[in-house]
Amino acid sequence: MLRFHHIVRVSLFASKASTFPLTSVSLSTSIPKRTTFALRSQMTSFSSSSSSSSSKLLFRQLFEKESSTYTYLLADASHPDKPALLIDPVDRTVDRDLSLIQELGLKLVYAMNTHVHADHVTGTGLIKSKVPGVKSIISKASGATADLFVEPGDKVHFGDLFLEVRATPGHTLGCVTYVTGDASDQPQPRMAFTGDALLIRGCGRTDFQGGSSEQLYKSIFTLPKDTFIYPAHDYKGFSVSTVGEEMQYNPRLTKDEETFKNIMANLNLSYPKMIDVAVPANLVCGVQSKDNQHHISLIQSPNTLSHISTHM
Repeated sequence: MLRFHHIVRVSLFASKASTFPLTSVSLSTSIPKRTTFALRSQMTSFSSSSSSSSSKLLFRQLFEKESSTYTYLLADASHPDKPALLIDPVDRTVDRDLSLIQELGLKLVYAMNTHVHADHVTGTGLIKSKVPGVKSIISKASGATADLFVEPGDKVHFGDLFLEVRATPGHTLGCVTYVTGDASDQPQPRMAFTGDALLIRGCGRTDFQGGSSEQLYKSIFTLPKDTFIYPAHDYKGFSVSTVGEEMQYNPRLTKDEETFKNIMANLNLSYPKMIDVAVPANLVCGVQSKDNQHHISLIQSPNTLSHISTHM
């Protein structure tokens, strides 16, 4: 059974973060303290470093090949209900994801998006139709429809674990990053699910959906160097990085701001082939009309052009 808990918004910057300045990669955002509601659920395969905690994070990284999208499954395996959440589910792989959740004996409570995607249709609406009680989550700044809206500083609880919400706009106006908690009873090292804002050795494009290279440069968060980076996409076969690696090797975000803005202004990327269908659908939680479904099937046909990245 889902439970709502009162929470207080917290600063984007954990106390540890100040010990790891990110030079050109770090960006600051101030967050007012506010009160909202968050749901609880649970699961995991990472163990907390605290000996007083029995929570264990069950974690799976899942891949959708047509859009090169990563979907993330997290749950508190030690909780009696084994509550779970999905981050950035894709409509094409909903059945696979729900089958895995059933096999692992989990209870899905949230289907979350990091932003309004332009390269695929989110699976949240389809999931809600198949699993009664699941709540969809997206940032309030996204302008999209969802059951619950989050803002910077919110915490999304699942069992005895939680994710912090951090604003990382720039790819789109409403992009957020979900970061595992910094408390002593939370899994360590921390994990950051960065959506399309920060990719492995790259970042999301900034030329549509209210994107801004200046905002993106100034919104990449400060976290300890050993924090794992899990992006929403990868096109080169990578699956995970760390803050420390991206500080040293990211060819865009290691540059000064003016150089970064110049790089982003001269990418000359093609118009995303799915954007005219995906964005309208994703603004309403992935719910599609029959005409949209037919249009998507034509776009995704093997006879059409190959996937055009919305990020690199």
